[in-house]
Amino acid sequence: MKKGYRIGGWVLAICLVFWVTAATAQGTRTMPVDRGGARVIAIDGSAQVRIGGQGAPRALKVGERLAGADEIATGSRSRIEMVLSDGSRVRFADNTRFRLLEVEPGSQSRARSIRFNVIIGRVWANVARAIGGKGRFEMMAENSVAGVRGTVYRMDVNEDKSNLVRVYDGTVHVSGSAEAPPPPQAPAVIGPPTKIEGPKSIPGPRVVTMEEWVYILKSMQQIVVRPDGTAEKPKDFKPEEDRDPWVDWNKARDKEAGKEGANAAPQP
Repeated sequence: MKKGYRIGGWVLAICLVFWVTAATAQGTRTMPVDRGGARVIAIDGSAQVRIGGQGAPRALKVGERLAGADEIATGSRSRIEMVLSDGSRVRFADNTRFRLLEVEPGSQSRARSIRFNVIIGRVWANVARAIGGKGRFEMMAENSVAGVRGTVYRMDVNEDKSNLVRVYDGTVHVSGSAEAPPPPQAPAVIGPPTKIEGPKSIPGPRVVTMEEWVYILKSMQQIVVRPDGTAEKPKDFKPEEDRDPWVDWNKARDKEAGKEGANAAPQP
C-alpha cells in the first residue's frame, strides 16, 4: 500500500457539512455528515456492529456514530464509508472485520489519536492532515501497523495474516507490531480429557533492530507483510496493475469528496 490521503481535514474539523453522493456505487445510501466521532455515511449492502465489542451483533445503520471498542463486520458484496470529524474518510470492503480502538480527532490543545484494528478484509483510508501536524492515524493488523499523518493508502489483511499496504499519496510508516489486540476468540468448547505434552524448552526473546521492522513508503509504493510478521522490501507498483472495482470506487469517492470540500462553506 502506499501513501494515505489527507485532505481538507481542518476544514471539516471546523464543522463544515458535506453531502456524500452515491454516483459511483449503485444502491449506496447516503446522508449529511456532521462533526464528532466516526460517522457512518454510506452503506452499500449490509454490515453488522457489536457496540463496545459486547452482546449480539445487530444491523449497522447509516448515520450511526461509532466509538472505541465497537466491532464491525461487512457482509458479502457490501461496503461502508465513514467520515471522522477531522475530515478523514475510511472505507471498508466486503467480508471485512475490524474494531475501532480509539477515535480522538484532536484539537489545538490535544493531539489526534485514531486507530483501527483490521482483523481481515480490505480498508481504504484518505487521511486528513492533523491539526498542527501532530498525532497518529494507524491501521493495525495482527502483525503490522501502517501509520500516517495525511495520506491516501489501503491495507488488505488476508486469512493467513499476511497483508498488503499500497500508498497512493503521501508517506506511510509500516512496521512489524505486537500492539494490535488479538481477534475475538470463539467460546471454548469443553470436550473429553486429552493427553498433553510435557514441558519443553522454547527459544527465548531476541532483540530486533528498528531496521527489521520499519519501512517508509511513498507514493505509488507497496509492501507485503508475510504471515510471520516479516516484510518484503517496498517496491513500486503501476496504476494499471492496481485496477479493480474496489480501487476504482474509492478513487471516485475521493474525487467527489474533494469537490464537496472545495464547495463547502462554513455554517453561520
